Amino acid sequence: MSRKDSKGMFAAVLGQLSEDKEREVAAVRSSSPHLLKVAAGVRQMHERSEAAERLLRAGEQIVELDANAIQPSSIHDRYDEAYEAEAISEIAASMRERGQIVPGLVRPVVGQEGVYQIVYGRRRLAAAKQLGMKFKTAIRDLNDEEAVIFQGEENTAREDLSFIEKCAFALAQQEVGFKRDTICASLSTGKSHVSEMIAIASEIPSDLLHSIGKAPGIGRPRWAKLVQKLQSSDQASWKRLIASADFKRLTSLDRFEAVFKLLSTKSAGRHSAQLRRWAPPDKEIAISIKSTAKKTVVTFEASNGQDFAGFITDQLDDLYEAFQRSSKAIGD
Repeated sequence: MSRKDSKGMFAAVLGQLSEDKEREVAAVRSSSPHLLKVAAGVRQMHERSEAAERLLRAGEQIVELDANAIQPSSIHDRYDEAYEAEAISEIAASMRERGQIVPGLVRPVVGQEGVYQIVYGRRRLAAAKQLGMKFKTAIRDLNDEEAVIFQGEENTAREDLSFIEKCAFALAQQEVGFKRDTICASLSTGKSHVSEMIAIASEIPSDLLHSIGKAPGIGRPRWAKLVQKLQSSDQASWKRLIASADFKRLTSLDRFEAVFKLLSTKSAGRHSAQLRRWAPPDKEIAISIKSTAKKTVVTFEASNGQDFAGFITDQLDDLYEAFQRSSKAIGD
């Protein structure tokens, strides 16, 4: 083989390694185990130099900690457990052969001596636990806001999160009370973009979102369209789909396409809005109740409709307590 051909094949292998495993890419001409091994080593050395440079600039020292003494992050930022398991297995295989090349970052847990929380390097930590190895990491005192910013910045720098994972990451931060400035910093983007991402993640039912997974390559426009379709569709249709064995065997990208296609058919939304009406014998009040997958709208009409709506509003606290008691009784 000529030197020119070898360089071309090696470049192709490096390109292959950097692609998302679920994204369809052009086939690489060579599948030589030797080239794959060398390429993997070069890639890890590149990652190590970048990580080491960042940590050394900050004056950090790399230490080895008991992997079991490191707690997970409180903010989840990834989907696709099957994909994660595969990725962790590959990292573990590399670490078994070469050791841990790229260090992580942890912070001390307040009030628990010798206990730390992972900031970034979660998959490397999982691999170290599998192998029974010490975890190479820098230790930095960080508050909650600083930790989540580091976590997000590391993923953004490595282009590690898909669009919808970033949306879910932003929503998770908002739900635990982080300020918008912190969320923006963790994702290296502006407030308007963060608001849009949070809106998209909050409009998609969590069971559907987790069933689809990270959907690499699917950006804002198609997720926004999916949200629109969900608002006028019957959730029973997509619930049946995601529960099927065939759906679960699909890649994340194909799962997104399957849901999108289902919601795009006329049958998915044909009976999406359920309408109920109620009126007392005197017809002084007319109530319409319209329910979709995402919301229920109650309309008060007729001569006493507005007054009755005000009466109901004044009784909301008592009604909700009665509802809770009723729900608990049914659960018991």
